[in-house]
Formats: sequence, structure tokens, C-alpha cells
Amino acid sequence: MVFLFCTNDLIYQILSLKSIIETRIMEPVQFPPKSVFLGNDASLGSVFKANIQEHPFLLYSLIIFALAIIHTLLAHQITQYAHKLANKKAKEHPEGKHEHSFKIEILHFLGEVEVIFAIWVIPLLLVITFFNDWHVAVNFLNTVNFDEPLFVVVIMILASTKPVLKSAEWCLQLIARLFGGSVAAWWIVILTFCPILGSFITEPGAMTLGALLLKRQFYEKGPSKKLAYATLGLLFVNISIGGVLTNFAAPPVLMVAKKWAWSNSFMFFHFGIKSIVAILISNFVYFGFFLKELKTLKSETHTQADNEIVPIWITVIHICYLAAVVFFAHYPVVLIGILFLFLAFQKATAPHQDQLALRGPLLVGTFLAGLIIHGSLQGWWIEPIITRLAPGPLMLASAALTSFNDNALITYLSSLINDLSPTLKYAVMSGAVAGGGLTVIANAPNPAGQFLLKDHFEDGVAPLNLFAAALFPTIVILIISLFLVRFY
Repeated sequence: MVFLFCTNDLIYQILSLKSIIETRIMEPVQFPPKSVFLGNDASLGSVFKANIQEHPFLLYSLIIFALAIIHTLLAHQITQYAHKLANKKAKEHPEGKHEHSFKIEILHFLGEVEVIFAIWVIPLLLVITFFNDWHVAVNFLNTVNFDEPLFVVVIMILASTKPVLKSAEWCLQLIARLFGGSVAAWWIVILTFCPILGSFITEPGAMTLGALLLKRQFYEKGPSKKLAYATLGLLFVNISIGGVLTNFAAPPVLMVAKKWAWSNSFMFFHFGIKSIVAILISNFVYFGFFLKELKTLKSETHTQADNEIVPIWITVIHICYLAAVVFFAHYPVVLIGILFLFLAFQKATAPHQDQLALRGPLLVGTFLAGLIIHGSLQGWWIEPIITRLAPGPLMLASAALTSFNDNALITYLSSLINDLSPTLKYAVMSGAVAGGGLTVIANAPNPAGQFLLKDHFEDGVAPLNLFAAALFPTIVILIISLFLVRFY
């Protein structure tokens, strides 16, 4: 009897706990917390203070986001330290039979830029659970839009295939031959035409093609460290500003084009022309500065595999797949279906394909997914900054904010502001795309380029070197945009 009584009591307690949990789950929870609005006349300090007092969670989310950024900036040093330990261990065991080092492997993992923001999602979810409950944390992940990471994964897989890469290389080769077909000619042609191509095949696709072509036609020739970084900085900035000739190819433009009624013709005349001018100015300034070294880089003789001709019908089908991915960029289910069909086709035509590289696209997708999760919680302090600045300062602030946020986040938050004047819209967009090359996290395609080219930089891409290399082309497009803002 005592046993039955205890058992019934235990069952009652479990059912009561279950009822409490279910009741809590059914209660509507506003998450992310709604920002406190004090009016446009309130100071930034008072707005930030009011939001933190009303929702203390916001401060913790900002701290975790800042720690993730700091971790990203230190990734290069972490990788250097891991290599240093590995070399030391190799010297201690010259026979090559040293034990596996858990410490070294963990350091290599923590130094992988692509996984950093995903790692910091774990403490973020724990903080959300602490302030709310586990259901709110999980539901938050379900409400985050992961269309962009999925699209980048699929477009990277398709754009890096042999038929697509060889067809793009063949087209650019026709132009490069007009300038002699040298490494210098390839350099200027890739950095000029691939970014502009991004307005049609999307920026992630253009970044993948541009990085792979530069890897083959330039980086494998052994440029100096200074020229290697200058090229990477140019690539990142040019891709960011080269995708604005249309209203569907650049993530920051796509966020606002429909709401602000920006057509393709509007984008071309208000943003596209100045972007082309800026690309040409930056490219030829760097070209003139590094011309002596570029002339010393020699083209190598292609192997038989390089000269292998891919049947035209396979190339055409690959391009059709690529076009379908661009068209259905915001339909995740369709994208997954296209990817599965493509994988089957790629397997069936294996003799004319290279081994499919999935690791890079998946890592880049993980990076973007983590960045979106963190970035979606930062609107409470970014939006007040946007609403309190004049066009010129707003453009500069937008470029600065973009350097440690995805530029699509900046324009998305701007689209939520009612009655934003046309001049301020122009300023936000100009700053967002201008600052898209300053860091790896500033623009969605950048992680793809960083992953594809990082082997050509000792211990990976150093953030400060990248920033310095991208600063001049960023200043060029900002000066042009600031000059034109008065006529907008």
C-alpha cells in the first residue's frame, strides 16, 4: 500500500510538472524582445540604457556577439599558435611517431573562422534559456531565416564545378588575350569582370568564380604577401559593390528592393554606374602600383587535364542548374530539390567532372547561419544609430557598422524604419555596400572567398592585413557616393 501511495504521488507530481511546463510553453513570449522607443529626440545613451533596463538579456546578447567578433579577429593568432605547437612537437619526435595532440587539434578547430559564430551560438542559447526557457530558445532558431546560408551553400557547390569554372575561364580568356594573356592581364580582367558578373549570377556565385580563377591564374604563381592581400582586399570590395547593378543579386539590396520599390533600372543608374567607375579606379591604381611585380609572375604551361574539353551539353545543363538556383534563391525546398537533382547528374557525368567539394560550402553556410543568429538580436542598438544621423555621417556609420555585421543586416534594419527619406536610403545602401570588403564578416560572399584562398596566406587570412588592403577601394567608393549624395 505504501509503495502504491508513493507511486501515485510520484505520478501526480510528474503530471503537475508537465502541466506547468505546457502552460508556460503556451504563454506567448515576445522574442526577440521589442525595443523600447523613446522618440528620435532621445539621446543614444538613454535609449541603450532604457532597453537594457527593460530587457537585460539584450546586454548579454551584445556581449556574446562582441566576444564572437573578438574571437574572429584572434583566429589568425590561434592558428599560428597551433602551428607553433605542432612544429615543436614534430622536432621533439623527429621519427614522426609522436602521439596525437588533443590540444593542437582543438586550437586548429578554434582557429577556423567558419565555425566561430556557430560556436558562440551555444552560450547564446543558454542565456536565452536562462532568461526565458528552452522552448523560447529553440523556437527562436525556428524563426530565423536561413535562406541566405542555404543559397550560398548551393551556389558555391555549382559555381565551383569543372564545367562552370572552365566555361567562365574560357570567356575571360578571350578578354585576357586582348591584353597579352599574361598573369597581369588575367589579374585585371578577373578583378574587373567577375564583380560585375555578380549582378547577374549573384555575389556569392561571382565570389566563388573569382576566387577560384584568381587561385588558378594568380595565387598559384607565388605573389608577395603585400600583393596577395591587396588582391584579396580588391576582390572583396569589388564583389560587394559590383552586385548593385541589379536589384536581386546583392544580399543588402535584396533586403530592401521590394519595400523601397527599387527596380533594376533604378539600381543601375543610382548605384551601378558609380560602382563600375569605382572598380575601374581602384583596379588600375593597384595595377599601376604592383605592375613591376605582376610582370615578374610567369604563366605556367597547362597540363593535359587542364586542356580537357568538357562536352558542351554538360556545360549547358550546368549553366541551367545555376540559373535555376539564382531564380529560386528564396525557395529553400526548391533549392534542396535542385541540389539533389544536380548531385545525381554530377555523378552520372563523373568522367567530365572533378571531385565535388562539399566541405567548403558547408563551412561557409555554417558561418553565415551563426552570423545571422547573432545579428538578428542586434537591432536594438543599430536602429537608433541609423535614425539619428544626417546622410553623410549615416553613410560613414553604415560602412563602419557593416565591417563587423553582415551588410544585409544593416539594410534590413533600415527597411523597418518608417518614413525614411530617399536620401537616407541612398546613404544607408551606399555605406553598406562600400564597407562590405573590410572584413570577412562584412558581406555574405566573403567567407567563401576567404575559404577558397586561405591556403595562399600563411596561417590563414590576417584581419588587420585584409582591412588595410581593402581600405583604399572602400575610400574610393565612399568618396564617389558622398559626392553624389547632394544630387540625390
